[in-house]
Amino acid sequence: MLTVLEVIKKTTEFFAAKGLDSPRLNAELLVGHALGLKRMQLYLNFERPLSAAELELIRPLVRRRGQREPVQYVLGETEFFGLRLKVDRRALIPRPETERLVEILSARPAPGAILDLGTGSGAIALALAKHFPESRVTAVDASPEALALARENTAASGLEGRVTLVASNWFSALPADARYDLIVANPPYLSATETAATTPEVRGFEPVQALTAGDDGLADLRTILAAAPTFLAPGGTVALETGIAHHAALAEAATAAGFTRTESLQDLTGRDRYFLAGI
Repeated sequence: MLTVLEVIKKTTEFFAAKGLDSPRLNAELLVGHALGLKRMQLYLNFERPLSAAELELIRPLVRRRGQREPVQYVLGETEFFGLRLKVDRRALIPRPETERLVEILSARPAPGAILDLGTGSGAIALALAKHFPESRVTAVDASPEALALARENTAASGLEGRVTLVASNWFSALPADARYDLIVANPPYLSATETAATTPEVRGFEPVQALTAGDDGLADLRTILAAAPTFLAPGGTVALETGIAHHAALAEAATAAGFTRTESLQDLTGRDRYFLAGI
């Protein structure tokens, strides 16, 4: 019979041969998930023999990851700003860059009303709702599948009643008199060429409509900036996650839309990633 450690080693070798980054970490995450063990518990069970039934739980997870399905989809969940979120192919996997945007916004005064455009899994809306318990949060998405996932995460996070979910293509289904102190979005911002150059995990499994935009990735960012002033309360702010070469064009678009202040902020690698505009 194979022990836990032997299975981890064999899985690590298999993942390394497939060209996966961090093969040992991937192996430990999947084996631990299949056995219901956290990583520290896994280490304490290295010498335990695995039953045939336990091996049958591990094998399909390893097979899926070996086919380059993202580990978060295989696990069915991910951590985001203190929340455990369900993730699957209905929406993008929340990334550290987006978590950093939430960190930036959470350090600012609490907005009375927040709008999350293209909510996907609900990550931004739920994180801000948890951090700002007095804020009213609305989250929209044009994808019925993504919105269903966001509803599941809202319920699992205990934030039903705090976050209103709306089927809408950006602002299209919102009341004309709706006003928000903060409008936040992580819209599609990759060009088709950039999407084609992503890892097999991204281009093969994540929804392309949530990744790619026309006009070299600027199309949806421009659309949001053009329409946002109508829905901003006085003194309100739009906060966008963007491509790293977009900010000069976005500053022009913001000025044309009537914004009076703009700000570029960097991600943890020092690249322009977040564009903020206010009125």
